[in-house]
Amino acid sequence: MVVQRKRGQRIRSADRKGGVELMLAEDVPKLGNQGEIVRVKPGFARNYLIPMGLATVATPANKMMVESHRKRQEEAQIARRKSIKALGDKIKNYSVTLEANATDEGQLYGSIVASDVSKALKSANYEVEPSHVQMEGPIKSLGMYTIPIILDHEVKTEVKVWVVPTASIK
Repeated sequence: MVVQRKRGQRIRSADRKGGVELMLAEDVPKLGNQGEIVRVKPGFARNYLIPMGLATVATPANKMMVESHRKRQEEAQIARRKSIKALGDKIKNYSVTLEANATDEGQLYGSIVASDVSKALKSANYEVEPSHVQMEGPIKSLGMYTIPIILDHEVKTEVKVWVVPTASIK
């Protein structure tokens, strides 16, 4: 919300340093993040921050609106973390079986990569993106592998991947 002011109207402050108290509407590098209350020089506020829509005058009504918005965002973040934690617990108890063409010695003709694991998890209704699957390299032989999944910086889990030869019909 941007406060409009008439031409010639001055923004004044009660402090001795002559600073103006503003609330940032956007993130401003080297000044602060959206919603923060900052104190800047009147010229910077009058000539740059307010005309560009980067800040508004910090009125009590604006402060209350920002605080209520911040609380809603925190609640949404807590709910998101709970759902990610529940997803991590479900994935931990799940194992993926992938079929691949292989030689008699167990070497794959191709390889299994993160997108293959992600696709298998998505087909089982687990929303895991390929970027979440942390493989050291592609899987090139048959066997059982434990692959770490990082859903969030706080939620880390593992999934067991079984790579088996493709069943051939003769």
